[in-house]
Amino acid sequence: MSLNKDEKTIGKRQYHIHLEPGDIGKYVLLPGDPARSDIVAKYLDDAKLVAHNREHRTYTGYYKGVKVSVTSTGMGCPSTAIAAEELINIGAECLIRIGSTAALQEGIGIGDLVISTGSMKNEGTSRFYVPDVFPAVPDFDLTRVLLDTARDMKDEVSGRIFYGINASDDAFYGETPEWIEKLSKLGCLNVEMESSALYTVCHRRKKKGAMISAVSGNLVTADVVYETVNTGLVQGWDDEIKVVLEAISRFDKENS
Repeated sequence: MSLNKDEKTIGKRQYHIHLEPGDIGKYVLLPGDPARSDIVAKYLDDAKLVAHNREHRTYTGYYKGVKVSVTSTGMGCPSTAIAAEELINIGAECLIRIGSTAALQEGIGIGDLVISTGSMKNEGTSRFYVPDVFPAVPDFDLTRVLLDTARDMKDEVSGRIFYGINASDDAFYGETPEWIEKLSKLGCLNVEMESSALYTVCHRRKKKGAMISAVSGNLVTADVVYETVNTGLVQGWDDEIKVVLEAISRFDKENS
């Protein structure tokens, strides 16, 4: 009989993220870069590094009394799906991607924040879970609280707040000018590399997924920063962390 991975993994120490039940809170933030887990930890009370294996660096602490964890996923849908699956195996209930994204519409600038209402699946990972025609969408209630919180905090963040459909691509350097133009004409606000797999895994596992991203550059206007420190994006990372932690506090109160 073939291996049943659920029997080997649910409720046990996880192979890739090196975490076990009790290590994390039910709310988990998911940046791509392990270094950004360090940034999130600075906003948490009593934050402790609980594991770092491969691209997955995890801290657990508290925000306004709510237990919150942050686990970096690495880049792309495959590693994000692995992290999400293993986090859910040990108790994660709400998984929120944070990080960087590239804008696809004029008028969206570096450091602005974009909240996803759905993802165009330009990747292969989700095909292992659902048919191509199946949508990749975040949890409505979690996204609603995230957007309401961002709007309420608009005077506390440097950039503007946008929301809408994004694209999830597999190949950073495969995005030709023609491809970028196509995504823009379809009305996608932004493109990143992880959310569609996160939404798909969360849907299949009956958990809540969402995403808020800071804009790193605009692919339509060619306003990008590749060779120097992107100070606007760095500020955007801080802004999104403040927004998402406050949203978690509000969501937890609504559902406690």
